[in-house]
Order: sequence, then C-alpha cells, then structure tokens
Amino acid sequence: MSDIEIRDDRAAGRLTAVAGEETVGRVEYFVLESPERALVPVHTVVEPAHEGKGIAGSLARALYAAARREGVAVAPLCPYVVGWAERHPEEAPAADPELLRAAREWLVAHPGRF
Repeated sequence: MSDIEIRDDRAAGRLTAVAGEETVGRVEYFVLESPERALVPVHTVVEPAHEGKGIAGSLARALYAAARREGVAVAPLCPYVVGWAERHPEEAPAADPELLRAAREWLVAHPGRF
C-alpha cells in the first residue's frame, strides 16, 4: 500500500486513504470524551474500484496507530473495524465494555452525525 497516503481530518472525524489526489477509502469516526477519551470508528468505506487492495485494513491500522500515539483507546462500532481488531489483537486491544456502551449512547444521542 505504498502508493496510498492516510490523512487524518480530526475536525471532520475522517481518516481518508488517498491515491494521488483521489480519495479511495475512508473511516468515519468521532472522539468520545467520557468516561474516557477514545476514538470511535463508525463507518468504513472503500470505493468499489479499489476494493480488495487492503485499503480498509490500512485505515483500521492507521486509526489504532493514532490512538496509541495519543494514548487513548479505540471503541469500534464499525463492523469492519470490529472484525479487523479481532483478527489483529496484537495491534488492536479489546475495548472496555463500558467504553463501548458510552460510545453507542453518544451515537444514539447524535443521530444526524453519521
């Protein structure tokens, strides 16, 4: 995936995978503040012409790497990221159930966000 650049737009809550100037995939997320700070991925999309190239996995890996750098947890709600984390426990520590509950509650309280 050396030709793919991952960009984090924290204000928009989006990690994007870019090839040249074309956005080929993204993970939409929000930052949970309580009960502790966490990144919460909600949705992963890879453009159809770029599926099967490892882009979604690169995005998930980048999200967990960002969380490690920031010293925060990841509370995945996105089914793709949940599955990726289960397959890569060495890179993706399991989320605390209380943190997942709080993330789900935040999402319900902000229905227009995603």
